Amino acid sequence: MAEMTPREIVAELDKHIIGQSEAKRSVAIALRNRWRRSQIEEPLKSEIMPKNILMIGPTGVGKTEIARRLARLVNAPFVKVEATKFTEVGYVGRDVESIIRDLAEVANKQVRDQAMEEVHDKASEKAEERILDILVRPARTGNDSGESHTESASRQLFRKKLREGQLDDQEIEIEMASSLPGVEIMGPPGMEDMSNQLQSLFKNLGGGRKQLRRMPIREAFRHICDEESMKLIDEEEIKAKALQNVEQNGIVFIDEVDKLTRTSSRSDGPDVSREGVQRDLLPLVEGSAVTTKYGIVNTDHILFIASGAFHFSKPSDLIPELQGRFPTRVELKALETGDFVRILTEPEASLTEQYTAMMATEGLELEFNRDGVLRIAEIAFQVNEKTENIGARRLHTVMEKLLENISFSAPDQRGEHVTVDRAYVDQYLSELAGDEDLSRYIL
Repeated sequence: MAEMTPREIVAELDKHIIGQSEAKRSVAIALRNRWRRSQIEEPLKSEIMPKNILMIGPTGVGKTEIARRLARLVNAPFVKVEATKFTEVGYVGRDVESIIRDLAEVANKQVRDQAMEEVHDKASEKAEERILDILVRPARTGNDSGESHTESASRQLFRKKLREGQLDDQEIEIEMASSLPGVEIMGPPGMEDMSNQLQSLFKNLGGGRKQLRRMPIREAFRHICDEESMKLIDEEEIKAKALQNVEQNGIVFIDEVDKLTRTSSRSDGPDVSREGVQRDLLPLVEGSAVTTKYGIVNTDHILFIASGAFHFSKPSDLIPELQGRFPTRVELKALETGDFVRILTEPEASLTEQYTAMMATEGLELEFNRDGVLRIAEIAFQVNEKTENIGARRLHTVMEKLLENISFSAPDQRGEHVTVDRAYVDQYLSELAGDEDLSRYIL
């Protein structure tokens, strides 16, 4: 994955996102630059900073999805935040450093899951032996060979049944680490880190205590396997890898950054709830050290992707220092009818494919022909033009309304075949789409 070329990255993104080739090229280059930087020796390597990206475009055109798919592509720590949720230091609200703390949490979970996956086979073997010890008493030393042989044969028989799933529903008692009831601590805004530390303190008060719990073998195997996995992994190594992963591969997506600007409609004085947040974001984007419960995270090489519609403002309304930290500017285009047709049919796990698969679970065969798909796209585009333009998200609303009757009656139509064509779409949606007042509330 690290050696993917920009062309290959764009090809992967094309499987899930329609159009917006310019934005895809920009993020592909940014990702490839990370690999290029990793091939360079120090001290030059430390001087190469990521080229942060500012995406400009209306809602629902794929800004968030591009960043999310990019992070999944390389299995990088990724967080998406709303710029409007943060306030300047000293005011009530979340401080911007919590972004990096959240990113560290994501990275730690990723590394932990990967480590547990690596030891899963060993943990499964230990879990199997523990369950067999409960089902069949282990052979005692000093017994005659005949008794040992019989007991060993019994153990092998139960092992075979356990692996074949014949004992999954049988209940057994297992010894598990007990935990105190969860304590919910409502900390003041901006003090989430302190609340998490207090919760961890209370959670660990019952450490070392054991309790017997009765449950089916299927569930017991999963619990014991998790417990054995935790014994096999190194917590300190996980923390170290997580911090390195955050610093070298972390991606932060800041949405609605245009809401942080001052427009002509506001006063000329300083706006602490907007410009103050920009100034607080600046050290993170420039590079600073943020303390997390896993250690200190240096943000120098974290990739920041900001986005905004900029309907009532422009990128130059951001403070000059922050503008300069987003050198790559990409404008995403509004979606048209042709784009909606492609979104409905081309991506992996497209909307039409999802609805067809869901109805198939009821024994109903649902088919979308080309005329029907085109009409759905036309109505979605028409409603976006007449009301608020929410981009591709409009398709979800239109499809839900269109297939409401089928979804309700599908259990009673087992074995039937339904074709969604132009006439079918017009029957259920043309009147709603033509009435602007109804469209505002229903579609």
